Amino acid sequence: MISVSGKKWIEKKINKNSIEKIKQDLNFSEIISKLIISRNFDHSEINSIKNPSIITNEFKKDKDFIEATILLEKIINKKELICIFGDYDVDGTAATSLLAKFFDHIKHPYFFYIPDRERDGYGPSISVFKKLIIKKPKLIIMVDCGSTSNQSIAYLNSNKIKSIIIDHHEINKPYPKTNVLINLKKNINNPSKEYYCATTLTYFFLEIMIKKIKSSFNLSNYLIYVLLALVCDIMPLRKINRYIALYIIKNFNIKDNVVFKTLYELCEKKNNLTIDDLGFFIGPIINSGGRISSPKISADLLISENFLVIKKKSLELIKLNKIRKDVENKILNEINFEKLEKENENVIIYYSSKIKEGLIGIIASRLKDYFNKPSIVITASKDKLKGSARSTTNYNIGSVIKKLIDKKLIEKGGGHNMAAGFSMKKDKLKDLEDFILEDYVLKNKKLILNNTFDAEISSSAINNDFTNEINKLGPFGNGNPIPTFLIKNLKIIKVTTINNKHINVIFKPRVGKSIKSICFNSLNTKIGKYLLSYKKKVHVIAQIHENYWNNNKYLQLNIKDLLIEPN
Repeated sequence: MISVSGKKWIEKKINKNSIEKIKQDLNFSEIISKLIISRNFDHSEINSIKNPSIITNEFKKDKDFIEATILLEKIINKKELICIFGDYDVDGTAATSLLAKFFDHIKHPYFFYIPDRERDGYGPSISVFKKLIIKKPKLIIMVDCGSTSNQSIAYLNSNKIKSIIIDHHEINKPYPKTNVLINLKKNINNPSKEYYCATTLTYFFLEIMIKKIKSSFNLSNYLIYVLLALVCDIMPLRKINRYIALYIIKNFNIKDNVVFKTLYELCEKKNNLTIDDLGFFIGPIINSGGRISSPKISADLLISENFLVIKKKSLELIKLNKIRKDVENKILNEINFEKLEKENENVIIYYSSKIKEGLIGIIASRLKDYFNKPSIVITASKDKLKGSARSTTNYNIGSVIKKLIDKKLIEKGGGHNMAAGFSMKKDKLKDLEDFILEDYVLKNKKLILNNTFDAEISSSAINNDFTNEINKLGPFGNGNPIPTFLIKNLKIIKVTTINNKHINVIFKPRVGKSIKSICFNSLNTKIGKYLLSYKKKVHVIAQIHENYWNNNKYLQLNIKDLLIEPN
């Protein structure tokens, strides 16, 4: 069979004896047993399918966490001023808000600073610190940044200002000489290092701190911020992150959180919280401040307990997010996707001087999703270039950034497995392209890139019972994706377009009810052209989603590809 998008699809091969053992030992269904094996669920993850796991703080005896609490307790006892310095994305903003809410509760003096992308650049810099130390803080806590800011930390040390870094980005020796550096990637053998974003680390640090000083601050009220951050920062929804997600989805009531309640009401959403809402609704709104205007708006929203402030900031961000969508669509319409497809490079590297700095990350994400390849978008920034990357599981873009710095192809940057940002000189662009394309081949020369689906199912399986069964492995996200299925012999009976970009489809199987489907961002793609014009039966690669509309839930196929029989 031929994929209309040019991809090769194969079913994941799982040992049948292994499936039978899981079925018999644990009394799971065939599909659940197959998914458990293909995703390498460990014993705790398997147990959590029937018995939700407890969210445990593994850092209670960690040396760095203990030293950080000792330092912070001394600062608190002396009532000395603290500065919180957070990154401008959701993770940095959410981590900043957790610290701010704690300091507000204990009535400790602090201020926060979220750098402006264009004016300040990424992370702590000496120029920014020169402005901040005028306020005379005795401690600066950096969240979601700082792991490679050696010179900036040296500047703080020379001014006798203490510092704590809580970060999850790639890090290499020599480490910055901060008072305490909390970054699990210092230990390359730490099996947990890929699971914690900065907000999660901040949450567990504060949990230890609250117990230490016997504070009454109810930190668990803000565990939702941890889930928001790890979803938006593309952390794997496995192990600890999955347990957090399970707990929040089951127990979180939107009406109990004034920020979420306000956003849902202003956008006229009535459904219960979903992972998709965090990634595609709340997250983009929070991020829009830093992308289009000031990141301080987003931090003010998450920190405030005042309804009038929250409503005002929410309206500002909703408006900014709409502007962001309009500008993003304009940029995507100007990109020659056919040209990029014909070039067929392993990594998409796209340069345009016209793209606003705050949008290069989201454009990179769209290219990555479209081509299923690591994608880097670069734009002009004064006399420099700024780049943002979104990657796939087979290419750790965060570690590539370190190599680029060592080879002096970029001036500064930071990132983790799936996302990164950097700045560079304009004359290094060609060298950067050559290095990355060669580096990708070296890392993946033995890798055969096939696209896989989990199982072939009949159209009659698209029902609530089957969906409830596979949802036992949820919530789904990075590292634990929604299962992908092959459904054969469907006929397209109705097609409509949405917002000049998406395509709604109704399929009719040989037997049974018609099936509602959608193919996102597909209007001018090969898949889109087949959906709009193909008259014969097709085989569909798709995921089954639960969709909500006017407080009603219905099932929908999210189309990933089409397969057709050769003539």
